[in-house]
This record gives sequence, C-alpha cells and structure tokens, in this order.
Amino acid sequence: MSADFWAGYISGAAGILIGNPLDVIKVRLQAGTPVTTAPSSYTSQFSTAGSLIRGATAPILGYGALNALLFMTYNRSNTFLNTSPSGLPPNLWTTWLAGAIGGLATWVVSTPTELVKCRAQMSTSASTSSSWGITKDIIRAEGLRGLYFGGIVTALRDSIGYGFYFWSYELSTRSLKSRFGNETNSTAQEAAQVLLCGGLAGVITWASIFPLDMIKTRVQTQISVPQYAVEGEPLIASTPQRRLGAIEIAQNAYRVEGMGVFFRGLGVCSFRAFIVNAAQWAVYEWIMRELDPERRVVEKNV
Repeated sequence: MSADFWAGYISGAAGILIGNPLDVIKVRLQAGTPVTTAPSSYTSQFSTAGSLIRGATAPILGYGALNALLFMTYNRSNTFLNTSPSGLPPNLWTTWLAGAIGGLATWVVSTPTELVKCRAQMSTSASTSSSWGITKDIIRAEGLRGLYFGGIVTALRDSIGYGFYFWSYELSTRSLKSRFGNETNSTAQEAAQVLLCGGLAGVITWASIFPLDMIKTRVQTQISVPQYAVEGEPLIASTPQRRLGAIEIAQNAYRVEGMGVFFRGLGVCSFRAFIVNAAQWAVYEWIMRELDPERRVVEKNV
C-alpha cells in the first residue's frame, strides 16, 4: 500500500477516537433528541464509560478506510488535474475539485459507516448500540441495499465538504507560509501551523455542509420497523412507518422548527471539528514525512 493510504487510514482512526464523544452530542441534537441547557447537559449524555465510545466501532473501521481512500483519490486527482508549472503549487480551484472527487469516491464506505454510527449513537441502551448488531439487523431486514439508505445526500455532503476541506487547508497553509516563510520555521512552528490549518479546515468544512449533514442524520436515523426494540422500547422514538426522503425531511424540519434547525449542534460540531482535524492532519503529515522521503525534499524546495 502507498504512504498516503496508511497515513490516511491511521489519521482517520485517530480522529474518530478523539472526537466520538462530541459526535454523539452532535448527532442527537441534529436528530431532534431533547438536550437541556443545564451545565451538566453535555456530560449527562454519557451515563456510562461505554457511552463515550458508543457508535465508534463502525467509524474506526470504516472511517480509517474512508480516509485512506479519500487521501489517495485526492492526491492522484490533484496530480492529474494540476496544470501549474513544475515547482509551483496547484491552482486552488483544482484543489477544491480534487477534494470533491475524493469525497465522492468515499461514498461506498461513508454511507454504511454513517448509517450504522448514527443509529448506534441514537440508542439509549447499551444492548441496542452494538455496531455489528445493528449492521446484522439492517442486512437481515433490508439486505445490503439497506446499508446505503441516505446514500445520495451523503454523497452530496461528502463531495462538497471535502472540496472545501482540502481547499481551506491549502489556502490557510499558503497564507501562513507567505506571512512567516519556510526557512526560519522550527519543528515546533511547523507542527503549530499544521494543527492550526487542520483545525480551521475542519471548522470551515462543517460550516459549509452542516444543513446537509443534519438532513442526512434525520434521513438515516429513520427506521421503518422497530427491529431493534428491547422489551417493547424502540431504538428511536416516534419511528415513522414510511421513511421520508431528504427533501421531505428538509421541508418538514423547516415547517415545524424553522431555519435554526439546520444549524442545531453547529457549535459543538465546530469545537469537535477543530480538535479532531488538527490532530488528524498532524498525524497524516507526520506519517507521510516518515514513509515518503521524497515529500520532505519537495517541501524544502517549495
């Protein structure tokens, strides 16, 4: 496997481990689960130690593969699309397009991963939150096709989001380098730049696609029949008999809850995105430099 595959896989898994507790809160806010405004409201989401990693199994396995596929596709698309003279950085439009292609390529992994993760995180019972158990129940009830429910809105979210992800990281990296230069940077300064640029990229990405992500969450947390019920208690309250499409979900949410519903949980998500993506980019850049010696030479000459 190539260096960017392993760098992407390991950094993706690390990001999930760091950000999963806050991701649980984000998903529950988006899905409409009541959350009080008391100081202990966020910590109360985690009644047990297991709830801190609820829904993390699918993303750790899936998001590692997703991130590996993302970075491999992005790097190769960027190389193919780049028409800038040798030695010059690629055009930012090319960077966005390569990121969008990379995001679209992750659809095959991201849709089932997100589906299982969201349903596990919406569960309030440890016995119904097993990622593997939820996956088996979906396949048993709907076949493999059931794992791709909500795939269109997920693909749209990923394509747009990852376009802005790489675009904003490249833009912020160039801005910092043009201001502070390369030659005087110490290792600590380089690490700080990667953390800052990675964190900003995460925040900008989520801000650009948050309404789509809210719609995706509500689409995927629908269950046509309560097959995950335990002692008569359904996994998700008020489960509809007919599952709604993305447009219907958006229309109903706007009609009942107003425009603010499309940005509910954005604060928590932005905080999580900065931390997770700062760490993720730091891990990715470090592994790439260790596994790809040619990268070091290129960076010194840029």
